[in-house]
Amino acid sequence: MEMDEIKCLLADESQAILNIPVSDAYKEAIDLIVEYVHKRKGKLVTSGMGKAGQVAQNIATTFSSTGTPAIFLHPSEAQHGDLGVLQENDIMLVISNSGKTREIVELILLSRGLIKGIKFIVITSNQESPLAEKSDVCLLTGNPCEVCNLGLTPTTSTTVMTVIGDILVVGTMRKIDFKPTEYAKRHHGGYLGDVSRKMSEEE
Repeated sequence: MEMDEIKCLLADESQAILNIPVSDAYKEAIDLIVEYVHKRKGKLVTSGMGKAGQVAQNIATTFSSTGTPAIFLHPSEAQHGDLGVLQENDIMLVISNSGKTREIVELILLSRGLIKGIKFIVITSNQESPLAEKSDVCLLTGNPCEVCNLGLTPTTSTTVMTVIGDILVVGTMRKIDFKPTEYAKRHHGGYLGDVSRKMSEEE
């Protein structure tokens, strides 16, 4: 691959991030997470299939490391008993680029069958999709074109999903006033542990 081609790919990915629709839905999503996890003492449960599921796993671990308890629930395993991890006051964040992923649509129905009224935040590209219609808050990706030369492999779409997840994490951190002292309690090892402990000493 030539350098110019690499620059074009990077430019396409960067443009996709800039084209993420910005709306009050972000504030609504963050307010819901703070309400249910930090005030009602529930947890954030993320889910997705395939590459979207990998993004959802990453979002869950990042939330947990920054003071908002979160777990990943595999939508297929949920149908074989893992749905039981849901409790009152939990809130769910589900991701599907198409908004039509069968396992995720079924997960919403099954979850609300177990806990009536459980709230769903959805990240999707399709505002008219079944998932968007069933959501309490819908965060749109802007439906970016994949940089994959086939236009099929989740590439740009997963980048955008990750960015949206990061915005939710950082927005929640700010809302709960998450401090280096609390960060250090959750990071005992490695470089981040050393840095956060030094920062907490300076508070």
